[in-house]
Amino acid sequence: MGRNTRKRRSPLATKVIAGAAALAVGGGGLVWANFYASAHESGPSHNRTRSAGAQVATIQCPDVGQKLRKVPRGARAGVDRELAQLDKQITEAYARLASTRQAQAGDASYVQNAILGPLKSKRTAALDRIGTNIRRVGGNAPQGLDRFAGCRGMGADQPNDGNAGNGQDDGGQGEDDGQGQNGGQGQDGGQGQDGGQGQDGGQGQDGGQNQGDNGNGAAGPFAEDFVDINDVQPGSRDLENGFAANGDGGSQGSFTAVCGVNENNLFNSDNLIVAPGVDNGAHHTHDYVGNQDNDAFSSDEDLANAETSCQNQGDKSTYYWPVLRLQDGTQEFDAGDLGGGAEGNVGKILKASEAEIKFVGNQRSDVVAMPKFLRIITGDAKAFTNGVANANSSFSCTGFEDRQVTDKYVLCPEGSQVVRTSNFQSCWDGQNIDSANHRDHVAFVQQDGSCPNGFQAIPQLQVRLVYDVPAPTVENGQVQNPYAVDGFPEQLHKPITDHNDFINVMDENLMNEVVDCINSGEDCQ
Repeated sequence: MGRNTRKRRSPLATKVIAGAAALAVGGGGLVWANFYASAHESGPSHNRTRSAGAQVATIQCPDVGQKLRKVPRGARAGVDRELAQLDKQITEAYARLASTRQAQAGDASYVQNAILGPLKSKRTAALDRIGTNIRRVGGNAPQGLDRFAGCRGMGADQPNDGNAGNGQDDGGQGEDDGQGQNGGQGQDGGQGQDGGQGQDGGQGQDGGQNQGDNGNGAAGPFAEDFVDINDVQPGSRDLENGFAANGDGGSQGSFTAVCGVNENNLFNSDNLIVAPGVDNGAHHTHDYVGNQDNDAFSSDEDLANAETSCQNQGDKSTYYWPVLRLQDGTQEFDAGDLGGGAEGNVGKILKASEAEIKFVGNQRSDVVAMPKFLRIITGDAKAFTNGVANANSSFSCTGFEDRQVTDKYVLCPEGSQVVRTSNFQSCWDGQNIDSANHRDHVAFVQQDGSCPNGFQAIPQLQVRLVYDVPAPTVENGQVQNPYAVDGFPEQLHKPITDHNDFINVMDENLMNEVVDCINSGEDCQ
């Protein structure tokens, strides 16, 4: 497979950070970090006594990007760069956590003193720069941003409230985008899977890979991250976010965009929405269909002038999602790169056999046109540490799609394929193509199918991806050759972190056609 060549790299973009390089241990993969605040063996059974929460598998930090609800437009570029810096700091700290197990085993204060303490200092400086960026353009910087500096160690089986003991959201001062609607928060999706089973007891102190680590150390996924589709109850999807907006009433038509399955092998680890102008802002690799000029440095003008893989050349929208990989030992083109193997995203990239991209209506009303360059993110790439408020995407199997699960990967029977489904937010605030946290300008429909006050219905994007995936083998608490979505390394490849991204770059005539088809009840493409 090829890789996307970015047209404009900053001089620092090609430098491999020491922290990320430290991820490449034990044969190129991540290693599990067992930290015991106090441990000793007693008697022939070798029972271990350890303090509560002693096993530190990853690092949980407040997601500052979601807490900044209003940022002046003139400050957003600088703030986005600092938010990307916060992500990079977490990645570097996780690399140190994963590569210092021997030191952790011998020093109960090592994680706090050598990893979390320095991380807090770096985050404090970045948060201060965020405030400076806001004040520089005449805005009022949020008070007490430094309360979001502290992070904590977290086990792979810990349930998460997403707060990390760091206070409440700060509204921040600035212009526009303040609706605060993120629609259908949903119940706990049970993301507290205990992915770390079979890894404990402090084994692996030799710094090598653990048994059954599938080539990326013990960064997941784990046996507990998988479920047999036959054990999933029909209609039991455990989050309210992302249900189909259309129904028996309202606007019942649809428009299907035929854009292929990334036959052009367009891949990169950027994220134009969240981290514009930042190389490797996603820390994981994306598949791209539609627009062929999407990288961190693409302007709206670049997108509008780009080629598209869509059959309808009026659709230059960009549709992108994290790649799905089979952890089978394959050395992909990005095996040594940031965003790829250097950050724990290892194995064979699986290209979807089908990528169905459909826009549907609203069960209570007609829909209005999306504005050009509207940006929507659905799901949360950090849902394992953030909590499930914004989690959305689901896994299922062909022939079983009445059974959807958000917090597990599915094991499909022979002849059935893995399905990833994302139903996007379909209510728009009528004003903004983006918002400071990239969420508040759009919302999900409410339980009755209507949009929240102040929002209007737009075509709902539904993305359905189908994959031919060899079924992993799960035996004795171990999984062999699992598949997993790419993700931030500290998210341990949890399925709850799956997500999907969209920027509307349809021309006005095509968008009007989409709206007319949906409102008239026709099915078009």
